[in-house]
Amino acid sequence: MRCRLEGFLCGVDEAGRGPIAGPVVSACVVWFGPPPKNETVKDSKLLRENERKEVYHWIVNNAHSIGIGISSTQEIETLNILNATLLAMERAVENTGVDPDLLLIDGNKKPKRFSKAKCVEGGDRKCFLIACASIVAKEVRDSIMRQYHELYPNYGFERNKGYATEEHKKAIEKYGVSPIHRRTFKGVKEYL
Repeated sequence: MRCRLEGFLCGVDEAGRGPIAGPVVSACVVWFGPPPKNETVKDSKLLRENERKEVYHWIVNNAHSIGIGISSTQEIETLNILNATLLAMERAVENTGVDPDLLLIDGNKKPKRFSKAKCVEGGDRKCFLIACASIVAKEVRDSIMRQYHELYPNYGFERNKGYATEEHKKAIEKYGVSPIHRRTFKGVKEYL
């Protein structure tokens, strides 16, 4: 998972495409030159929560720059989840304050305006740079969902992070739809 290229190297990934509530969050993690070796950096889905938090702090303390981009529930509803994700990625790159020499983006779609971007399918498991971004995006989004739990405690957002768990679906059935639910998504639209 090491890169031998020079210049500003960036990994980009998102968290929150699959949930039925909350924003989609993208992270762009920048390293200048080859990033350091750290075997604990891997796809965020392969790390337990306490491991992910520890690696997140290591990334924050060691990366050259980090940019976060968020697309709101309203933007997801207006643009669709793919376009809202690409918009969040653009915002994340812009928020690094860096003109990247290479952008490695998880998946098979990239924002059109970045000519130096390369898609890497399954990149969060193959590429150190993208794995870093996956960890940062997940930690930031989870933090946002814990804050939403304070506003809307009936839905268990601190536990389910907006995903369509049985508990979450029962809460929607009982309490209705909150302002951060994605009204066009299966699991929500049935209750409108």
